[in-house]
Amino acid sequence: MNRAVALLVIGLAFGGGIGFVLAAANGVTLDSHVHADDSHLDHKGIGGDAGNVHGQHEMLDLARSDAPALGLQVKKDPDEGWNLHVMTAGFTFSPANAGRSHVPGEGHAHVHVNGRKIARLYGSWMHIGTLPEGEVEIRVTLNANDHRLLSVDGVPVEARVLLGQ
Repeated sequence: MNRAVALLVIGLAFGGGIGFVLAAANGVTLDSHVHADDSHLDHKGIGGDAGNVHGQHEMLDLARSDAPALGLQVKKDPDEGWNLHVMTAGFTFSPANAGRSHVPGEGHAHVHVNGRKIARLYGSWMHIGTLPEGEVEIRVTLNANDHRLLSVDGVPVEARVLLGQ
């Protein structure tokens, strides 16, 4: 019992900072606001609250030959939540250059659940906790370092998975 209490105290004292460091090391950051790309959606988030919507991102239209490929897998985590695997070709996640100038073939991803941006992703794996009941759409977009949405012929480079819990 004493060990559990000690671990709880250590976790509370250091957990916040260590949690952010571990998240950053694994390529996951959470934004303090939402950049929704679908203005026609109701923007009700995971908890049911309306998001802080800033409108659509500017697009960076690529030549078809320069466009990265994107695929998704979402699997139930054995303990809790879901594991998202983002697979790319012709694209490198670049957390060190986030917010900087565009470099062809690099950037980050935005993860959306039911039309609401829940995270910025700087690596290929992410754990998603609780999802809403019923049918859920997980959508991932690829974005340039400067946050512009990558597109080809005006169509975003994105992938979607529909879960029917």
